[in-house]
Amino acid sequence: MCAYIPLSIPNFEGNEKKYVDEAVEQGWVSTGGAFITRLEMDLAAFLHTENVAACQSGTSALHLSLVDAGVRPGDVVLVPPLTFIAAVNPVKYQFATPVFIDCDDSFCMDPVKLASFCEQECKFENGNLLYRGQVVRALVVVHVFGNMADMESIMEIARKYSIKVIEDATEALGTYYTDGLFKGRYAGTIGDYGAFSFNGNKIITTGGGGAVTSNDSAKVDHLRYLSTQAKNDPHYYIHDEIGYNYRMTNLQAALGVAQMEELPDFILRKQRNYDLYKASFEGFDLAKLMPFREGTSSNKWFYSLLIDRSRISATMREIITVLDQQGIQTRAIWGLINEQKPYENEITYRLEKAPYYATRILNIPSSTQITEEEIGFVADHVKALLEELAQ
Repeated sequence: MCAYIPLSIPNFEGNEKKYVDEAVEQGWVSTGGAFITRLEMDLAAFLHTENVAACQSGTSALHLSLVDAGVRPGDVVLVPPLTFIAAVNPVKYQFATPVFIDCDDSFCMDPVKLASFCEQECKFENGNLLYRGQVVRALVVVHVFGNMADMESIMEIARKYSIKVIEDATEALGTYYTDGLFKGRYAGTIGDYGAFSFNGNKIITTGGGGAVTSNDSAKVDHLRYLSTQAKNDPHYYIHDEIGYNYRMTNLQAALGVAQMEELPDFILRKQRNYDLYKASFEGFDLAKLMPFREGTSSNKWFYSLLIDRSRISATMREIITVLDQQGIQTRAIWGLINEQKPYENEITYRLEKAPYYATRILNIPSSTQITEEEIGFVADHVKALLEELAQ
């Protein structure tokens, strides 16, 4: 029998300890130091973008993006309901109004419903899209589980209506288009801003930490400035804007530099392990492994099983509990954000697929160091349990 198989854990097989020790020995452990600059340069090179600012978290990257995009109290920001709540909370930090747009079968924002909302529910006047008299200033599109959203369609709609696009690529570092208008472009580098996360369960980690980029290098410089309390003068405490304590530490960056060295291999492992799961569930009629968008190369960060609810009536909690007792950590996809207490009175638009998937998706172990034997163990036990529960 396999030991307990976690859902997604960090992998430290490279120079992590060496670089962190160097940062400690040099005394640069806070928000200054060479490893921060080095990580920013490594990320920019990997993403084929000009400038990247390292920050405290993916959430802070999203918040900084909203600030720079000019989102103000009373503005509308279009957001997804099916994602982690951190993608939407920064909208509230700006005292703006979230409006929830449904997802498509990729779990990402549905461009058809996005277009419909803009055309049928809003007015375009004097260069601004207005919803109930409020300016629709921005939209947050999340590349869920490393699955690229339909950015061609979304960018066309956003440009038509002068909406700023903030890409939440916190789960999609390394995902890119292989075909189409954005061929070769990475998640997080297509919209006006791109946010990344290096939380402990992401494809690379700095413990906490994140990064932000933009299609305008000067904007990244401004984001970096805001992340360091908007300090203007190295000798005097002069501040011309409201800033934030959002800068990454050098210790975190040292970890990140080592992780970046391993990222290409981590992506290959994720893709290989997905293929092993796919083969294991081929022809199984009680659950299917969800695909990733055609025309993209996904980092395949998280794997999602779609449970056949016509035959399985057990709750997701019951399924997760039994699997945990068998040594397998799984999880349900998130509870819909619009159903959470802070958001239950916010506006939603034609939510159909998000509620559908919220009750049917089971995430299964996807760590980069999971073995082929463990993948077989997971697949066998999930299938056996679902067959036992089938009506």
